[in-house]
This record gives sequence, C-alpha cells and structure tokens, in this order.
Amino acid sequence: MNLNISVFREPRGVMRILHFVFSICAFATIAGYTGYVTFKCDGNTDTIKKDFEYPFQLIIPASEIRLPKNCTSSIIGDFSSDAKFFVATGILAMLYSITISVVYIKFDEMYKSNNQFPLIDFVITVIFGVLWLSSSAAWANGLSGLKYATEPQIIGSECHCMTFTSNFSTLNISIFGFLNFFLWAADLWFLYKETAWFQGNQPQTNSGV
Repeated sequence: MNLNISVFREPRGVMRILHFVFSICAFATIAGYTGYVTFKCDGNTDTIKKDFEYPFQLIIPASEIRLPKNCTSSIIGDFSSDAKFFVATGILAMLYSITISVVYIKFDEMYKSNNQFPLIDFVITVIFGVLWLSSSAAWANGLSGLKYATEPQIIGSECHCMTFTSNFSTLNISIFGFLNFFLWAADLWFLYKETAWFQGNQPQTNSGV
C-alpha cells in the first residue's frame, strides 16, 4: 500500500501536525505540574511545606499542616473537574490527530473518493473545537480558583506566618488551550473544501464548441 507523505505539504496535513504538538503542550503542562505552599511561623524554626499536583483536589486540613498551636490554616479547594476536562480534551485531541494522520497517509485515495470520510472528519473537528473552547474556559476558571486558594495572604491570614506559594508560570502556559481552539477552528475551512457540501456548491462548467 502506497503511503501519501505529501499530505503533510497540504494545509490539512500541516494543521494535524500543529494539533498534535499543541495538544501535548496543553495537557502536559497540567499533568506534569507539582506546586507547593511553605509556611514559616514565629517561634518555629522549621519550614513546613505542603505539595499539590494534578488533578488539584486540595483538601489539606489544618491538622496536616502542623502549625503552632495558636495558628490554624487549611488549604481547601477542588479544581479536579476542570483540570480533568482539560487534560481529557488534550489527550483525545492528540489521539485523533494521530489517527486521522494515519488515514491521510495510508487511505488518502479512499478518503477523497468516499464523501463520508471528509464529512466525518469535518464534524469531529467541529466537536473538538467546541471541546477546546469549553475546556479552556473551564480550566481558566479553575486556575484562577487554584491561585486564590493558595494565595499567601489567604492561607496565612489567621497566623503570624510567612507563607510562600510556588510559581504558576507553567500552569499559565496551559492556557494554550485557547490557541488549540483557534487551530482546530482554522482547520475547518480546509476540511470543508474536501466535503461534498463545498464541492456541490461549485459552479458546473459546460464543455463544448
């Protein structure tokens, strides 16, 4: 069976490469992130550190933080649903990018000759565009809540403690999800041109003398 590598010189092939790369960038920045909050309180020479990571289900009661007796602080916040939604979208988008790229390479003639394949590809791409938009908005809200829940002024407000929170720059990059939405939306035009909807609207040319 012939492999049509030239498809990656076409817009639809190039876009699938971009989808694959940026999908990985989006979900990997969340799934691989580990943050922390540190406490250093008056009268206590030890620094207390509590880690948090994906899926960011923060339920750290005061008893676990073990601050001085006259000081109570807890870290509470569940942002797991937003994070899981975003990561699931990224993983599914990556897998679909791989799958459809294989179809382009190995079954391109069938893809072009069967009107159903371009239509299915177009509809699935629309669905992923919607998923990226909704999951990115959800995670942006979740990230805002996560920052607030670990804000030093919030968690250390009841104590005479110096509180520090890890840098969120890596998680800020995860807002690449909105870029993924634009990439998947931009690909719709190129896929639409492959469908019977577009080809059926093309003017017919009459041949003859």
